[in-house]
Amino acid sequence: MKTSRRTFLRAAGVGLSLPVLESVGPASSKPAPKRMIAINQDLGFIPKLFFPRNSGRSYSLSPYLEKIAAHREQFTVFSGLSHIGVDGGHRADKTFLTGATHPGRAGFRNSISLDQVMANELGPQTRFRSLSLGINDSRSLSYTQAGVEIPTIQSAADLYKKIFLRGDRKAMEAQLVRLQRKSSILDVVMRQSADLRRRLNASDRDRIDQYQTAVRSLEQRLTEAQAWESRPRPKVDEAIPEYPKDKKQFFEMVRMMNDMSLLAFQTDCTRVITLFLGGVRTPGVNLENGRTIGGYHNISHHGKDENKLKQLAEIEVGQLELLGELLQNLKDVKEPDGTLLDRTMVLYGCHMGDANIHNNTNLPVILAGGGFRHGQHLAFNQHNNSPLANLYLSMLHNMGLETERFASSTGTLTGLV
Repeated sequence: MKTSRRTFLRAAGVGLSLPVLESVGPASSKPAPKRMIAINQDLGFIPKLFFPRNSGRSYSLSPYLEKIAAHREQFTVFSGLSHIGVDGGHRADKTFLTGATHPGRAGFRNSISLDQVMANELGPQTRFRSLSLGINDSRSLSYTQAGVEIPTIQSAADLYKKIFLRGDRKAMEAQLVRLQRKSSILDVVMRQSADLRRRLNASDRDRIDQYQTAVRSLEQRLTEAQAWESRPRPKVDEAIPEYPKDKKQFFEMVRMMNDMSLLAFQTDCTRVITLFLGGVRTPGVNLENGRTIGGYHNISHHGKDENKLKQLAEIEVGQLELLGELLQNLKDVKEPDGTLLDRTMVLYGCHMGDANIHNNTNLPVILAGGGFRHGQHLAFNQHNNSPLANLYLSMLHNMGLETERFASSTGTLTGLV
């Protein structure tokens, strides 16, 4: 059965297992949890259409920000931010949430991503520590403590199955056996690595320590998975979404992933989500008006060609409109102490300041929701950028993690309250 987006959203409010309900004790006794979704728009935006010309709270909305004007008081737009020491053009995608330096160099080694710092702390509070999602691309924004990429789920239908469907009792018992077997194997691995460590030099011992840290993290995840396997999953009345197979249906793919992210937060299956919008491997885009624009990556390298710029702007306007829909849908969900948007940080941006010239400075970044005092354009030095990691440190603190530093941060971001 084909399900429209409107039906999908309306049905999403029925029969959900929400974490906090007003009818179960006073709302003040248990505030709704905080969440975060980070979205990377692979090919960025035309800078002059994205960035406002003036700053502060009385800034004038740029042509692109006009598309989310209804949420002006719920978001902050930034300019003059970048990751210090990050270069490499497209290759900087893997460092958007990590800030690890020089991703284009041979021997590059990534570090932990913002979402995984949060996920590691939140631990067993939800069925899924985090969800790594992608569209039209296998690249991920999420990296473990050892700098290993976390694979993405690339279909809203697959995500639905992961969150809401489970097998029969026999299948469940088989899964528990598999988890226990992996746990016993890890016991052997840890013992062997500990024995080996005593016979190594200092640098090799550091490598073994990093390996053991990764194994311990996996052990913890297996323990959590065993605990959650026997618990009932949330129930929703909605059927599995019919996810498009044609990559040109890019906007509908984004919309469905946004809808599924909303459901995941509502049912408290996770509190941390990343979504990579793979424009490089999107052959073309079907616009909402029925037209199709081909070669998304190609037209992002417009060389100031007016026809390509016009086509690119149409795609980028559609991206901002989808962001506006997501913000509105989060705002429409009421919780005892506000709305879902009040408790959800929405980070939206790109690892390139201008895809046409492959630069990695002055990144287009928006932060919405999460309880911050928004409604402003925070403009930093365009030529000597402030660390984007300062924003990430502010987000970690907002999530309740009193981390002293993240990546190249020098402190929390000035002006963000």
